[in-house]
Amino acid sequence: MPKIETIEKGAAGADVKEIYDNIESAFGMVPNLFKTSAHYPPLLKANWEKVKAVMMTGAMSRKSKEAIAVLVSSDNGCDYCVGAHRAMLKMLGVAEEEILFILNDELEKAGIEGKEAPLVRLARAANINPHAIPGTIFKDLKLEGATDAEVVEALGVMEAFTSFNKFLDALEVAIDF
Repeated sequence: MPKIETIEKGAAGADVKEIYDNIESAFGMVPNLFKTSAHYPPLLKANWEKVKAVMMTGAMSRKSKEAIAVLVSSDNGCDYCVGAHRAMLKMLGVAEEEILFILNDELEKAGIEGKEAPLVRLARAANINPHAIPGTIFKDLKLEGATDAEVVEALGVMEAFTSFNKFLDALEVAIDF
């Protein structure tokens, strides 16, 4: 049971409705993550801007970014984000078998190859224990030609989802997809 109510579009102020319209045009709906953060409109705006920045721009493929989101969320035990990003992977045309390969760190079998595989592994390792990232990951990143910007991009996706995981779990936000 959610700890606080969501703010539905009909009850939202004009500033929130404008952001909701933007989110709805991107996702076809306004997820409860945003409807909950709308209680503090500056956070709603910041969360939406962060999602656009880390998930919808950059050099990494959307599939690899969604893989980071689902892995980080799985490792953090956030059912909301695991479900949401499994659904996003499916919307991108990723089969359930490939999603299971992602969850089992068989990224190459899921079609995540080249520099994107060590970028996904870096983000996951940083989430689990940033003080114990295997040196092989950085070796693989260098071998595959990953840029510093791509490293920061991958970690930016990880950072966004660790915070979303905590927020959603603390408030027991209802899964809405």
